[in-house]
Amino acid sequence: MHRPSIRRYAGISSFAFLFVASLFSTACGSAIRASAVAVVPPTPDPVQSAAVIEPEIVAAPAPPVEDPVVTLIATSDAHFKVGQRELQLGHVEGAKQEFDKAVILLLESPYGGRVEPRIREYFDRLIDRISTYEVKALAEGDGFTEKKSEPASIDELLALSATFIEKPPAPETTAGVAVGLRTVEHDIDIPLNPRVLAFIELFQGRLHNFLQEGMQRGSKYLPMIQDVFRAEGIPLDLAYVPLVESAFKPNALSKAKAKGVWQFMRGTGLENGLRQDWYIDERSDPEKATVAAAKYLGTLADLFDGNWHLALASYNGGPGRVQKALKSAKSGDFWVVASKKKVLPRETRDYVPMILAAIVIARSPEEYGFTFQIDPPLEYETVTLPKPVDLRHVAEWADTTIDELQSLNPELRRWTTPLKDTAYELKVPMGAAKVVNVRLDEMAASDLTSLASLKWYTVKRSETLATIAKNLHVSRADLAEANFLKITSKVAAGQQLVVPHEATVLMAAQSDRPIPVANARAIVADVAVPAVASGTSPGSDRIKIVYQVKKGDTLSSIARVFRTSIESLQTWNRIPGSQIRTGERLTIYASQAR
Repeated sequence: MHRPSIRRYAGISSFAFLFVASLFSTACGSAIRASAVAVVPPTPDPVQSAAVIEPEIVAAPAPPVEDPVVTLIATSDAHFKVGQRELQLGHVEGAKQEFDKAVILLLESPYGGRVEPRIREYFDRLIDRISTYEVKALAEGDGFTEKKSEPASIDELLALSATFIEKPPAPETTAGVAVGLRTVEHDIDIPLNPRVLAFIELFQGRLHNFLQEGMQRGSKYLPMIQDVFRAEGIPLDLAYVPLVESAFKPNALSKAKAKGVWQFMRGTGLENGLRQDWYIDERSDPEKATVAAAKYLGTLADLFDGNWHLALASYNGGPGRVQKALKSAKSGDFWVVASKKKVLPRETRDYVPMILAAIVIARSPEEYGFTFQIDPPLEYETVTLPKPVDLRHVAEWADTTIDELQSLNPELRRWTTPLKDTAYELKVPMGAAKVVNVRLDEMAASDLTSLASLKWYTVKRSETLATIAKNLHVSRADLAEANFLKITSKVAAGQQLVVPHEATVLMAAQSDRPIPVANARAIVADVAVPAVASGTSPGSDRIKIVYQVKKGDTLSSIARVFRTSIESLQTWNRIPGSQIRTGERLTIYASQAR
């Protein structure tokens, strides 16, 4: 990290000095040796020769004097960097502790935070950086930030097929696939036709890496998928459908808003038992979505009398469209229907042979030039959460990361477990369940409410969802969904609503408007320090805050926010009158009972 203040005052390091000195002595030594050839040494004096020559004692160089200011700044900065790493892992509490240590180290030093010029420069910069991180953590990580999705592979593959120039398959491809189909027993019919062969060549060539990565990613899910399909009587070949649909990415989202490994549309997912609300989307859970996929594929096969080619076409284009195409083409054979280009959309005509080609390769990858390491099946333990909990707390307890928890629980759309669930089963890494359960047991039921990072709002008379959303700077749809309400629902005075986004924190960070009372402390460095003796003793129940004045602030408004008096603010900051400037930093000893 760039630390101009350290370099500016530290001067040249001892290492640099020795390095320069060594260069100088080496150069001088060379000159001496060169001239020594021409110099004749004088004849030694016999008297002097008889004398005992005492060896010259050379004093050892004094060790470099350590600059305590540089050391202090470096130690503080080390705590700050640890805090940065903690925040990147989602460990907000751990980050705050390290940030606190970085600031307290300076405040409790003999120099204080603002006496020595180098420390004052570093201290101001440190507070700015910590404030920025705290604002970012609250604005983006309030427990309601939605997990980002990835593009679904099906969109790219079908778009590519539109530009794919078909050539007659190479004779060796036809011969090799023919042998493979005789050798490997498939449980759905795979014809040796040019369309299937063309996609096999495409996967072997241009899309080789894509298919190989998908097969490796899916290897950890295959045992589970095959178990489900075997129990439901679904052909095991169809376990490879996600290779084309999503490349086995649980958070894949298509342009049509289909989601998950099996790419369920919202309506189809709901019809097949997949829960979808503001907190949960079970389409992203590979296990639950596989059960739904087995059910849906079975329904489609029954609709088309066990014809899996038509069932696959329906999985892509919808059963109604396929039934209409069959009637129009006057045929029950997919390949006949697909040959009539105006009957079925191109995407569906390409989808079925693409799936079959992926199945052929996935069943015998090495025969087609694919090598990859099989990933072990997912292993995890479960803990029962009695109330909503922020995943950041669980990550710290389990000594893991937010990313790891989200990968084990891909159905969770946000960092907060569902508000409505009185008991949610959360998957945690192997060996972590015990410590998480211990931490949960240590807390009283009332304390658990603070673990979800929830912000509540009490409805006032005459308010509606629309007016509340406007006043809180949140989306009306998000406000409704987060509280399991319809957008047209009426609310009653006294009703408690969870606020789904800390929009006012972001507003305060990005504008010059005064900080709202509820979020004033989000913009400051909140550091617990011992009581400091002054004109008015802050007392041991207070914490020291460094607050940056915003446009529109007054001593009166700041005192009201931090529940103190104008006189105390004037005393702590040696302000003779009532004028304060935008950007000025004020020291405030605020009550912890807020």
